[in-house]
Amino acid sequence: MIWITVLLSGLCVLHIALLLLAEGSSSSGGPWGRTVTFRRDKRAPRLQRDTSSSTDSSNPSRGPAFASCRLPLTPMEHKILDDNTQETGFNGDDGSHVILTWVGDGTGVILVLSTISAPLDSYLAGGSSRLYRSTDYGKSFHDISHRINHTFIKEELGISVGPGSSVILTADTPIVDNPGGIIFTSMDAGATFKSTQLPFHLDQSITYHFFNPDYLVALSIDDSLWLSLDFGATWTKVHEGVHSFSWGAGTNLFFSCSRVDAVEAEERGDLVLKRTKDLGKTFTIIHEDVFSFGYIGAFLFFSVMEDPRSPRVMYFSSDQGETFSQALLPSASTEQFYSILDGDEDMLFLHVDNPGDTFFGTMYTSDDRGILFSKSLERHLFDGHRKSDFTNITSLRGVYLTNKLDIDGRIRSVISFNRGGTWRQLKKPQNVNCADNVKRCNLHIHGEHSRKNRIVPMLALSEPTAIGLVIAHGSVGDSLSSSQHPDVFVSSDGGYNWRGTLRGPHHYSILDSGGLIVAVEVHREGQVKTIKFSTDEGQCWKSYNFTEQPFFFAGLASEPGTKAMNVSVWGFRPEEDGQPMWVAVTIDFQSLITRECNKKDYEEWLAHSTDKRNSERNGCVLGMKETYRRLKKQSVCRNGRNFVVTKKQIPCPCTREDYLCDYGYYRHVNTSECVRQPNTPNKTFEMCLNGEEDELLTAGYRKVPSDKCQGGFTPQDVVQTIIRPCGVKPSPDPSVQSTSVGHFDTPKERLVLILVSVGAAVIVLVAIVSAVLVVKRGVYRTRMPAYRFSNLRIQDDNNGITAEIGSAASSNGTACQNDSDVDLLE
Repeated sequence: MIWITVLLSGLCVLHIALLLLAEGSSSSGGPWGRTVTFRRDKRAPRLQRDTSSSTDSSNPSRGPAFASCRLPLTPMEHKILDDNTQETGFNGDDGSHVILTWVGDGTGVILVLSTISAPLDSYLAGGSSRLYRSTDYGKSFHDISHRINHTFIKEELGISVGPGSSVILTADTPIVDNPGGIIFTSMDAGATFKSTQLPFHLDQSITYHFFNPDYLVALSIDDSLWLSLDFGATWTKVHEGVHSFSWGAGTNLFFSCSRVDAVEAEERGDLVLKRTKDLGKTFTIIHEDVFSFGYIGAFLFFSVMEDPRSPRVMYFSSDQGETFSQALLPSASTEQFYSILDGDEDMLFLHVDNPGDTFFGTMYTSDDRGILFSKSLERHLFDGHRKSDFTNITSLRGVYLTNKLDIDGRIRSVISFNRGGTWRQLKKPQNVNCADNVKRCNLHIHGEHSRKNRIVPMLALSEPTAIGLVIAHGSVGDSLSSSQHPDVFVSSDGGYNWRGTLRGPHHYSILDSGGLIVAVEVHREGQVKTIKFSTDEGQCWKSYNFTEQPFFFAGLASEPGTKAMNVSVWGFRPEEDGQPMWVAVTIDFQSLITRECNKKDYEEWLAHSTDKRNSERNGCVLGMKETYRRLKKQSVCRNGRNFVVTKKQIPCPCTREDYLCDYGYYRHVNTSECVRQPNTPNKTFEMCLNGEEDELLTAGYRKVPSDKCQGGFTPQDVVQTIIRPCGVKPSPDPSVQSTSVGHFDTPKERLVLILVSVGAAVIVLVAIVSAVLVVKRGVYRTRMPAYRFSNLRIQDDNNGITAEIGSAASSNGTACQNDSDVDLLE
């Protein structure tokens, strides 16, 4: 049976006696802390001893064997770790959810919220919760529930962490007989809390401004948008009936609402997209007939349904909605969907579905305006769960990893080192060999599909501070295996070369900016007592038994940013009465690795170095050579919290690899040249972009966004873009004015020439030329494709028709109806 059938049908399930899933979920307020939620299955069995030290390596479903270096732990090392391992038992706490949140940068503060909700048929209201606080990176915890008056905190709203040391907790307040909810705010990382009565009930978590913790935005259950400028002390209603909202750059706040009191306004595209630049004092209408919108990187995007019978149209803006433009994409039917996979200030990755239930589509990359899209990868896997394996490898610039569904029905992994310009299969790991009957031997990486089906417990892991380091679950062979026991592989150079490092599925974490890796094996019985660690990027491992009583494993927890030297193993252990007790064991490796790194411990490493024979081009990716200073594998020392990634950059001469094939072109398999698609009539494309009419004359090549190459290869026949203001008649060329009269040959034109002056004739000529341009634009629009947008990270619907910008002042009195669009925006 082909593995895609097994995978997409959800039949492959990792059988763990106790199903404990560690799910990372960002708290409201942005990238200032990280929140991890551990959930306990109510069907958990009673404690049973784990009789197997590891997953059975003789299982025939295993992939090719590989040698993995194991080093013994010395008695001295064991004693040091014993002295620096603390176990905390949360006695009497049988909460079904535990939410961990790190507060601040380097503060050592962790807030833990344990909640248990009452069943729907219970007479008890709400549920119960406990709040714990640690100031030593999880070595010890104190119950601080009294600081919030033992109030039940909503699990779904959790803990919101903002800039600095700001924290917000949302109480579960009954709606009946209460004018509003209650929040608890703290500006000192939870040392103290202030209770505030809200004039409304929250519908979702409070959202922080990106930089100013005093600026808060909230959506109430009656569809009103509220704003606070003093960290929640006072609130002002800025608009009614808001459907969704998002902070933009600066103090720009975008939101959508309905013009009428309609429950299904979003289904008719009846929303209005608005913006306030002055924190709710005035408003500007960006566009009407909006279906939904989102904000990613530096791009604002929204879909428009100008007619209930017409498909939706997608627009992008890179200047906070001042101007916007239609996305130009290759043709597709209205039954297809597309999804934005990733984006930053330079470009977007977008998936366009193939017709029918094929579970694959085509990936495109945009230009720096988010308008022109070029084909990047065909047969990109995107299954019925609307999930993709697309992954940004953050430890090396320009590297992305994903899976594709080939014609033979098998899933294979591909990697790009130049932001989607080209893709290739992953190399076979250096210490793994395939069987003789395997024709193609490559490494294939498990992604979101496998995690969703519980084949692997974690996705690929990389960190910007751990240069070149990638850890991932995978299998070696012709294609991605359906084995229930995938192995762990490590790359030290951003995905060019790999090594098999751990047998079986593991949870893993990167510490000390890559100087230390820790892992815990996922056992079938679900109980753990051993942690593995490596100081040489996974080449060799040591094992440490951190407890004498195994417990059911929930997950690993370490401080965001990889600066820490300690990690916590979370799980729970049933007590004598059979009730579960949450357990956290924190191991501090700082006392084991005591030496601070010096200059001799580091080396100069040229990234993307693949062709040492060609010194000029070796290491050139995205037009730049980058040489990093990073830790030698054989050095056992601490990078420390003050470690900063340093690099030297040298521009490279341009080659074809620095260019993508432009709209209407594709890369020829044999020559790697960009060839025009047969259905593209010519090299000219006209559209209205940012208030100007652009006549795009392309030579078939477009430089990869963020590429910094200089000189070298230059596409031939490059013609500069001709730009005219949209809707404004172009000024006539002076060289044509003297002869323009002789060009009017029709009777109507001769009559005009007889009745008007020479100056009026020039005006008529301009009008005719303008009319021709309008006709050409109209013909061009008829060729535009239609798309239906679905959900992944950002979701919307698009087609492609240019519209003039509409903006007007709006008051708060506009009636706006809240509506649900969860299938489009996450």
